[in-house]
Amino acid sequence: MSSYVQPVSEQQSVVKQTLGLKRPQLNLVTVGLIASILLAIYLLFTQHFVQPILLIIGILLGYTLFHARFGFTSAFRRLASVGNGQAVRAHMLMLAVAVTFFAPILATGFTFFGGEATGNISPVGVSLIIGAFMFGIGMQLGGGCASGTLYAVGGGRSVMFITLLFFIIGSTIGAAHFNFWMKDMPAFEPFSLATSTGLGYGGAWVVSLIIFAVIALITVLIEKKKNPPKLADVPSERGWKRIFRGSWPLFAAAIVLAVLNAITLLVRETPWGVTYAFTLWGSKAAQFLGFDVESWGFWQGDTAALNASIFADTTSVLNFGVILGAFLASAAGGLFKFSKITKGNALASVIGGLMMGYGARLAFGCNIGAYFSGIASFSAHGYIWGIMALGGTFLALYLRPLFGLSVPKQNDSFC
Repeated sequence: MSSYVQPVSEQQSVVKQTLGLKRPQLNLVTVGLIASILLAIYLLFTQHFVQPILLIIGILLGYTLFHARFGFTSAFRRLASVGNGQAVRAHMLMLAVAVTFFAPILATGFTFFGGEATGNISPVGVSLIIGAFMFGIGMQLGGGCASGTLYAVGGGRSVMFITLLFFIIGSTIGAAHFNFWMKDMPAFEPFSLATSTGLGYGGAWVVSLIIFAVIALITVLIEKKKNPPKLADVPSERGWKRIFRGSWPLFAAAIVLAVLNAITLLVRETPWGVTYAFTLWGSKAAQFLGFDVESWGFWQGDTAALNASIFADTTSVLNFGVILGAFLASAAGGLFKFSKITKGNALASVIGGLMMGYGARLAFGCNIGAYFSGIASFSAHGYIWGIMALGGTFLALYLRPLFGLSVPKQNDSFC
């Protein structure tokens, strides 16, 4: 999820330098593999046997996200700024594949290890609307969404460490304010296309596919009207080597991400999410500093997580896997390198991280937990999240230049 888009002449030079044309950083690959193996062994002997499986899934998610540069932030920005809907159509394919897998899993409740599968279904109310809008602004200033922050950190993008830190802080503040937003602000009951309408999972699947097709068609019509620049072709390895080096097609990554999310549901009984772990990490730090975290509404009824190891938390393990997977992907492509931080993008990362963290807590999740997994679970709140985050993106287009962050123009080409 790049925070800027360069004109063609500059872009071609950067693409040659950064996308699949460098020698593998074998020392870093070795470090990443050793770290992954050691962590998996530690999880196997100290935690539930599911944890090392989730670590592997997280690594595969991070590897896929990095190789495809699969963006949520950039997809929304391209559509909002110049009308390029290629990445949004990849989202629709991802969601179509996801609901196809989620429907029978949720209908039967089947999981691999005997528990019952449950989707991410949350209320639609003031907190969702405000939180998702905040998140949309924040991800455009912070340079990445929740998953994008993790894989950018794994890839060595220095400013994203700032985004991650303040993402965690914002999530923690949101947890402290949880009761106000959940109890004092109006909201409708959670609404599922499958169970709240009488359609069942089969009918909800059909309706979902129609919605995705309509959204994809709308993006095509927008492109015909605006004639935006297309995503640039980037150099990559050929044949089986492309698995390890170079750029993956967005549509291939969309399918892989959907399958991995379904496997996550089958393994841990709930879909992929990211920001719960940020709240847990921040709340543990706040507890260490003397705050009465257990009295916060977010943690009432779930204090066991505060007193357990972060490695006992499935979302944390998935997050660690995403970072490791992105690190391995960047090193295999010879791309791992810490990037320059400027005052402008540092300040934008602080503000963006805070807004994403706080917004995610209000909106019952981020681009993964609310948008991807929410829609895949047939929850109405996932669609509202996407609409409001896109609205926040439109506003952020006017804010980005204040921090020295560029906005795509009609004569730019995307990489």
